[in-house]
Amino acid sequence: MAKKTQRLKPDIILKNYWRNNERFADLFNAALFEGKQVIRPEELEDADTEESSILENKEYAESLQASRDNLKISKKSTVHGIEFVLLGNESQKHIHYAMPMRIMGYDYGTYKKQYDSNAQKYTKREGLEEDEYLSKMKSTDKFVPVITVVVYYGDKPWNGATTLHQMLNIPEEMKNCVNDYKIPLIEARKNNLVLHNANNRDLFNLLEIILDKSIPKNEAKKKAIQYSEEHKTDKSVVMTIAGATNSRIDYNAFEKGEVSMCTLFDEIAKESEARGEARGEARGEVRGEARGIIETGYDYKIPENDILERLQNKLSIPVEQAKEFLTMYRKGTI
Repeated sequence: MAKKTQRLKPDIILKNYWRNNERFADLFNAALFEGKQVIRPEELEDADTEESSILENKEYAESLQASRDNLKISKKSTVHGIEFVLLGNESQKHIHYAMPMRIMGYDYGTYKKQYDSNAQKYTKREGLEEDEYLSKMKSTDKFVPVITVVVYYGDKPWNGATTLHQMLNIPEEMKNCVNDYKIPLIEARKNNLVLHNANNRDLFNLLEIILDKSIPKNEAKKKAIQYSEEHKTDKSVVMTIAGATNSRIDYNAFEKGEVSMCTLFDEIAKESEARGEARGEARGEVRGEARGIIETGYDYKIPENDILERLQNKLSIPVEQAKEFLTMYRKGTI
């Protein structure tokens, strides 16, 4: 049976992990309420993640296309009826320096979709005040609030903005006049989340070990494997770590139920070794071609400037590298 080794796409594997209501509720309770059980899994339902909308005014209209990673609606019964809250989750592998604006766009799309749906009730003018008809909304109409939590899986400290104000150059005296937009952001590499779900705890604890640049990779590997063995890490967590770290994984082992942190690290090591061998072979081929071009140039008494130009054009290399090859293989030094 052929070995099926596949790189998991981070966005897909992370969306799938957080689709689980128990994990999703636990994440939001940790991010928003310091672990207090405010959001309950049984109150969650999947919602449409498509947030595309039309931004328009009297003379201009533009389509805005956006799709969230995960969006769930929380339905909580109270003495006054049912309370609704929309909860969005975004997974981020790289630092995005416009993240508050991006999340603001997603949230706007969610509100705009609610507004458009509500406006369908007011297509006829009968029974409406003029302001209600023009607004396509009554003063008593209310929308469902939306909260979006961002989880960052990179190994570098997040140095991007987490508020709209941090993206703006605002005169101090004007700061209170400019509306802000804040995003709850969690760094997987270092956090103080109070988590109750065992899979979530394992996921963040292992990512914190793996993404820690202050310890050698071999030490991190040993710590992660030891942690995984002690806590009997679920294979779904290992799969998610593979996706979050953009690593390959052996699907034959997965199908046999043998996936572990050892399996993952073995695949990472093999992939790294293969990349090194490929780079070495490529460098050897380039050196061989460079030597041939230089020797031919000298044999036909071609000026060195012309040889340099030929090296650059034939090998698609910068002039600095061409000069290194020329020095290495100059007539009399070969």
